[in-house]
Amino acid sequence: MFASIKRLLIGRPLKSAELGEQKLAKSKALAILSSDALSSVAYGPEQILLVLVTIGVAAFWYSVPIAIGVLVLLTALILSYRQIIFAYPHGGGAYVVSKQNLGLFPGLISGGSLLVDYILTVAVSVSAGTDAITSAFPSLHEQTVLIAIIFVILITILNLRGVTESASILAYPVYLFVLALFILIGVGIYNVMTGQVSPELHAPIGTPVAGISLFLLLRAFASGSSALTGVEAISNAIPNFKDPAPNNAAKTLIAMGVLLALLFSGIVWLAYYYGITPKVEATVVSQIAEETFGRNLMYYFIQGTTALILILAANTGYSAFPLLAVNLAKDKFIPRMFTARGDRLGYSNGIIILGVLSIVLIVAFHGQTEHLIPLYAVGVFIPFTLSQTGMIVKWIREKPKGWVTKLIINAAGALISFVVTIMFFLTKFEQVWTILVFLPLIIYLFLRIKKHYEAVGEQLRLATCEPPIVIEGNVMILPVAGITHVVENSINYAKSLKADQIIAVYIPFEREEEAAFQEKWEKWMPDVRLVTLHSPYRSIIHPLLKFIDTVQRKASESSYQVTVVIPQFIPKKGWHNILHNQTSLMIRANLLHRRDVIVTTVPYHLKK
Repeated sequence: MFASIKRLLIGRPLKSAELGEQKLAKSKALAILSSDALSSVAYGPEQILLVLVTIGVAAFWYSVPIAIGVLVLLTALILSYRQIIFAYPHGGGAYVVSKQNLGLFPGLISGGSLLVDYILTVAVSVSAGTDAITSAFPSLHEQTVLIAIIFVILITILNLRGVTESASILAYPVYLFVLALFILIGVGIYNVMTGQVSPELHAPIGTPVAGISLFLLLRAFASGSSALTGVEAISNAIPNFKDPAPNNAAKTLIAMGVLLALLFSGIVWLAYYYGITPKVEATVVSQIAEETFGRNLMYYFIQGTTALILILAANTGYSAFPLLAVNLAKDKFIPRMFTARGDRLGYSNGIIILGVLSIVLIVAFHGQTEHLIPLYAVGVFIPFTLSQTGMIVKWIREKPKGWVTKLIINAAGALISFVVTIMFFLTKFEQVWTILVFLPLIIYLFLRIKKHYEAVGEQLRLATCEPPIVIEGNVMILPVAGITHVVENSINYAKSLKADQIIAVYIPFEREEEAAFQEKWEKWMPDVRLVTLHSPYRSIIHPLLKFIDTVQRKASESSYQVTVVIPQFIPKKGWHNILHNQTSLMIRANLLHRRDVIVTTVPYHLKK
């Protein structure tokens, strides 16, 4: 039944040879890997105005030079990540760059930051999109958490179906959003140029404003830079592109940068010219759309596509998180299960874990994750800073052709990213301080996992100086609960292995049972030694383990191996298991951690 449901939801399994068919063309990759960055246009400009409004509406003209600063940072990041794509064509992005050029700990900081950031991407994006829906339909407000969870489950299932299938479906809403905003910006600019918008709605650029300071401008710049989250996703996901993967990834990155720059600058300029003031009940984009079109079909089209892009921005996390997890898993910093491909050739374990953790966040914050946006942004700018710095070290060390230009690009990106990171800590410390707690914990966990894998490898390696175990013979212990076909089957199996001694162990709770069973056994199987262990406290496990330990100590003196053979009957139907005590499972669970004791189960399958 489970297999049928899985087949229905996820689709038929794909052969490994079909992996090439799961690679992305540039048009689809642009949609699913840019959705996070493009969706930030819906809130990035608003973040700038929210800081400037503390001084007054006259300060709104500063949003234009601040936006120019954000575009300069965007240019530096796009050019830098383009260089990273060609320098590290197998993906990994900031984690690989930082680890190889700055060392292990900077690499783990980048990797840990991005893993958490992608979880936040899903939680924040889906919650923001859900808020847009419940704003349009207030009666659904009490179901915010449930709606958000349903969206996460749907996106998770869609990604489990494969990269190309999810891209084919999710590309349409992303391009509809881009089209809607270009129409909005185009009509808005036309209205301004034709004099349909009064110039009195805004203060002229250069108007003196009392109370303005460099600190406040830097704070507004840092807040506006939240529009750049998701820029790094393409460099992490190079393996998802069709060949030549680096070239296609670089072209997609440039296309994303151009789209983001045009949309961001257009919204900022229209917000300034229209004199838009941030409101709790209406976003900046909503106000611009209403001023431009009124509350007509076009307005609702823009709002609908905005809600969709906010939800689908989560897909950037689903595209990048599994690939980053693969790189960390290959380096043995997280479980190896993240390197396994699923039925549809995607890294299913990474996709499922991302979905589960994002649902945990949504439930924990009751779907109100908007105050996680600063943490979400600083979680990206730390890897931004480290990756740019790592590229600086790379160019200085290798000095390839044109390295000075590349060095200047990365130095500019590193400096601006560092300033933005510091501004987040200075201005929104109460919202981002947790990163100073969970990052060390994540790095500690990475190192503990790495240490475990190294210890396992050292102990399993044939070159180790560990002496081989010498086995002179075998003693088999067989717990029995009665005289049945299950026990008979297990004894026959033990005899077939030519054991030196077979000991059947019966644990009665009453003395009368003990004598009666010994008598029956002598008549049924006299050639197999029976040991009875009376258990006055009605425990099976404790006396059995005590007996096994006694036998094992004596056997080890003669280099004999102790094997515990556990009879177990298997019901025909799975649900029948709940009708039985599962004693054999408890015995096996307790024995698996016993040194120098081999545990084997002999199943007996019931026919009805």
